[in-house]
Amino acid sequence: MFALSYGHLYSQNAALFSTLFSELRAYYMGGGATRLAEALSEFWAALLERTLRLLLPHYELSAGYMECAARRAEELRPFGDIPRKLRIQVTRALGAARTLVQGLATASDIVSRATKTVPPPDCLRAAMRMWYCPLCRGHTGLLPCHGLCLNVMKGCLAHQADMDADWNSLIDGLQEVAERLTGPFNVELATESVAVKISEAIMTLQEESVQLTAQVFQACGTPRPSRTKRSPYQEPKRTFHVYSNEEKPTSAAGTNIDRLVSDVVSKLRQLRGLWKLLPLSLCSDHRVSAGLSNQDRCWNGQTRGRYLPQVTGDGVVNQINNPEVELPMSPPDPRTRQLGLQLRVVRSKLKAAYSGKDSETQEPYDEGSGGSGGEEPVTEKPAIKIQGGGGERRERPSKERKQQGAGGRGRGGGRRGGGRNNDGAGVLCSPTYIILLMTLVVRLLVSA
Repeated sequence: MFALSYGHLYSQNAALFSTLFSELRAYYMGGGATRLAEALSEFWAALLERTLRLLLPHYELSAGYMECAARRAEELRPFGDIPRKLRIQVTRALGAARTLVQGLATASDIVSRATKTVPPPDCLRAAMRMWYCPLCRGHTGLLPCHGLCLNVMKGCLAHQADMDADWNSLIDGLQEVAERLTGPFNVELATESVAVKISEAIMTLQEESVQLTAQVFQACGTPRPSRTKRSPYQEPKRTFHVYSNEEKPTSAAGTNIDRLVSDVVSKLRQLRGLWKLLPLSLCSDHRVSAGLSNQDRCWNGQTRGRYLPQVTGDGVVNQINNPEVELPMSPPDPRTRQLGLQLRVVRSKLKAAYSGKDSETQEPYDEGSGGSGGEEPVTEKPAIKIQGGGGERRERPSKERKQQGAGGRGRGGGRRGGGRNNDGAGVLCSPTYIILLMTLVVRLLVSA
């Protein structure tokens, strides 16, 4: 567009524009808001210098004179309010896009780290009994009962379940920011408007050139006439066309950013309630446990038959009533606490980006700019309604809790009694095999 509009004038100053777009790219890749604000200020100062030299070809404009004009730029406003509006629009859009990408990367990292957490020792023993002891009893094709699987998995994944509230908050924030990218923070429109607004700024300066020249002469003095003969300033041709929202070419599925955001939001909705639903998701796999229709033909932890104990709740606190996995009521796992803290930090950044603020400093991008200048205010009202309350769904059998046999926690011989250590499982009951199996199952779910 610049080449068509300004011809050789653009070719002579192409490096100035290339530097600006490089700074925009660097900001999206992680540069701070201050750096981008400085880059934009330097760009407008350099552009003012070049346009003044074109407007005043018959005067000698020294470096000191141009510095004086640059210092007066905020007062003279040679480009009108366009520089401020462009800065706000670009930093909001690129900042939201950058924060969204960082949030998605953090979510992926948290899933990876959480699934690699070493399970509690009693979890390994419970998983061994559930999956391998049927083999030792001669029930080669017998799968664990659904309730037994749920209790074992809820005990093994209790620490992860405690992250669910922070996780859901992160998912909500990602969806809200993603929706912003198709609305007031549309990154496509913001980047495409950069060249248009720069051209508008140049036209504004040109239309006010007589008044601007008089103001510069009054503030910095009248420069000496030049002894060299220069070509007169030629008005650039307005050969470019800017599409409005209605004219902008689209496909049946919308613009590229619309399709990407729609795909991201759709996948994020499926991840809400991930950690609380993880035991249910694992145990609903027909390769892991028997279905609800086979509750009388499954391994109940001791023999073939219905599993009678009640399914426990989610989280570490509720595992005090878990008949399969015994967890010490100690302070929260430090690794899980660290993941929860990381989730809350990212959620705070997403909230700032959604509100049109810098995610690092939590300050508005137009701070100290002298008012909104007609900019559309950013509402705090959520842009979408979160669907799929998966985090609230929980399957609990309606059977009353009954004790199987004479034992204290669901099996004959007591919690530490017979049936645990005398099964002859051999190498199949090795904790290494249990860890490997659990890791494969969890990763299978995540990849699915």
